[in-house]
Amino acid sequence: MSLIMKIQQLQGPAIQQMQLLYQQNRFPLEVRYYCAPWIEAQQWGNIDVDSPSSEPAATILLQQLVQQINQKAEALTGEDKFFLRMKLSNFATELYETYGNDSLKFVRVVRHCLEKEQRLVDQDTNGLQDSLEQVMPVSDAHNEIESTLQNLKYKTQAQEKFLGDMQQKQELFAVQLQERRCMLENTLASLQQQYPQQDDPNRRAEFARFSQKKLELNSLVQNEAQQLMGLRMQLAKMHQETFMMLSNVQSKVLGDELKIWKRQQQLAGIGGSPEGSLDVLQSWCEALAEVTWQNRQQLQRIEMLKQQVPMNAPAQDVPDLSNNFTGLLSALVSSTFVIEKQPPQVLKKETRFSAAIRLLVGGKLNVHMNPPQVKATIISEAQAKDMLHNESANFNETSGDIINNSGVLEYHKDSGVLNVTFRNMSLKKIRRADRRGQEFVTEEKFTLLFRSNFSVASGELMFQVRTLSLPVVVVSHGNQECNALATILWDNAFGDCSSGRIPFAVPDKVPWPEMAQALNSKFMAVNGRSLSNENMQYLAMKAFSGQNVQTDDYNSMYISWSTFNRDPLPGCTFTFWKWFHGVLELTRKYLRAPWNEGSILGFITKEHAQELLLTKQTGTFLLRFSDSKLGAISITWVNEDPTTGDRQVLNLLPFSSEDFHIRSLADRIHDLPHLTNLFPDIPKDTAFGNFYTPMDEVLPQAGDGYVSSVLVSKIPQLSAPPSYPIENPGSVEPASPQQQPHNSRQEFVDFGGISDFDDMLEDREQEETQLAPDINELLKDFDTFDMDPIL
Repeated sequence: MSLIMKIQQLQGPAIQQMQLLYQQNRFPLEVRYYCAPWIEAQQWGNIDVDSPSSEPAATILLQQLVQQINQKAEALTGEDKFFLRMKLSNFATELYETYGNDSLKFVRVVRHCLEKEQRLVDQDTNGLQDSLEQVMPVSDAHNEIESTLQNLKYKTQAQEKFLGDMQQKQELFAVQLQERRCMLENTLASLQQQYPQQDDPNRRAEFARFSQKKLELNSLVQNEAQQLMGLRMQLAKMHQETFMMLSNVQSKVLGDELKIWKRQQQLAGIGGSPEGSLDVLQSWCEALAEVTWQNRQQLQRIEMLKQQVPMNAPAQDVPDLSNNFTGLLSALVSSTFVIEKQPPQVLKKETRFSAAIRLLVGGKLNVHMNPPQVKATIISEAQAKDMLHNESANFNETSGDIINNSGVLEYHKDSGVLNVTFRNMSLKKIRRADRRGQEFVTEEKFTLLFRSNFSVASGELMFQVRTLSLPVVVVSHGNQECNALATILWDNAFGDCSSGRIPFAVPDKVPWPEMAQALNSKFMAVNGRSLSNENMQYLAMKAFSGQNVQTDDYNSMYISWSTFNRDPLPGCTFTFWKWFHGVLELTRKYLRAPWNEGSILGFITKEHAQELLLTKQTGTFLLRFSDSKLGAISITWVNEDPTTGDRQVLNLLPFSSEDFHIRSLADRIHDLPHLTNLFPDIPKDTAFGNFYTPMDEVLPQAGDGYVSSVLVSKIPQLSAPPSYPIENPGSVEPASPQQQPHNSRQEFVDFGGISDFDDMLEDREQEETQLAPDINELLKDFDTFDMDPIL
């Protein structure tokens, strides 16, 4: 079933999230629907959206989609389809105008939408809501922000008009005041000239009338001044209301929405949903910056008006408001200097890596008119803590040397994005701190510090901005990666970067349900299908196997970091995480398809597998991940002794990546006639037939008098069931000297019933000296491959 058909079956919150997804990313749902076959057929993931060299391929995809939309529009006939036809044509034009000069952004948007769709479908299918994955902001919250920002624009425009009217009235007041003053001065001079004698009765009468006129004018001026002061106070109240509204909505955008985006970005590092585009957040932040800047300019004009016509105000509201708006702007600029693309959290020395920084308000403040430089450095956890508590911390102290670590913020006019992408950074040297107690190298956290300085309004305001990446673990060798990933998973899952935590504090222990959800999120992201409740129950049992647990209800238990990845599992040399990571990687490399088909139970104990299989017919088998070998899977099946008729459950020695590199799991299952039905009762050809390797694809052409040969798996200790031919015409793989199995113990039958013997044979990591001599002899002859000639 196509993805679009699955999407149409969504209901309730899931369909609302999908609608909001396309609304946020400004991609028409109608285009998604009418062009679904073409959209789902394209290899969007093959385009590196961070590489300019991928732009031609992205442009071709954009052009092809526009062509598809126009073709769909032309195919819609009839008067009832007229408006839809026009709508699709407009969509085609708008898409090309929007992304014509930024086709990589177009690919990024489509890919993100498809990935989110798949996750919504997976959640709906499995009935699991991953609590690690932050729910997309509900439309009501977004609508409230949009509405508030729109109201702020209207209020600011109204204030601008009010300020303009007030300025005109003040100018008129100043002119009239000057005219009245001149009139009084002229009248007084005229009276003094006309009546020079002090005792002239007419002089006294005229001066009395003059004094009365002066009092009347003074009263008029006082009334007009009071009206002007009232206007100033009224405007100050309007600005105060605007400030409160602006402060509240900015708190929602930066304190809620941006933090949610950052948390989603952190969870995406362990398999959570992609954090999505910053475009909606940028539009909000730009609106905040624009309104704040306009109000700040209005307050500056008011201050100038006050200086032109000084009046005794009851309170000095305007200067305080100006500082308040400046503080809002400063907080906005500092908070919107964000890491759009995080550096890899497991950072290998001498290896190229990339990151991207974006300033969400740069376009509105014209920062790009004097493009600022951004510099990246690596600092330790202790240095990050010092920086958090000390604004004047020494940024020149670093914990390593990074090359190609500086770049300039570039403004992309068509998209309105101001960002810089570091494409070729490389860590040349790392300076580690003295480790504490039992701390390992792979538990030491660093972070990349990105910082920049710039000014706005011709140097009127200066900003120093900085931001820290998610924690990174530096490794020198590939064998350190597994432990480093454990540190990162624990930090990303349980150290919320959006909560204002002290770098990089994490709890020492966490509730098991949260850990189970983190593991499920990681497994589903890597391998497609999520873990079932039974799978997670098995993981809990395994994780706590070293503790004396008296209950099967693990939901109230806590798992510590030591249990997770310090203390080895009982009887093993590896930790719980290393075991899980081995299963994760084996499935990713070789078992993803059968896992997604539901053909692998995987997470099940030997004892439980035996109980299940003994209730089924002979030849029924299942696949379970090995308990004692890292990254391995075993075939367990119910067998019947042809002589005695006794039924027993047998286990093949686990297969690892090295084995599947030689021959796939499906082909090995096909080779063995003892395996007939996948548990519970699915014929193996039905379950695995699609994964068999066709002979005509792999069989080399024979020549020069030679004939080709193929590898076929076989168990010498067991005779083939009479109902199943030993020679199979199915899929086989060409043999060559390089493909000959180098380990004669590649497959081993566990005859069951003797637990010590069973564990000893399955654990291939045990020393040879631990095996009895007769067992060694058996192992030497165990794995036999028929070299059947193909004529």
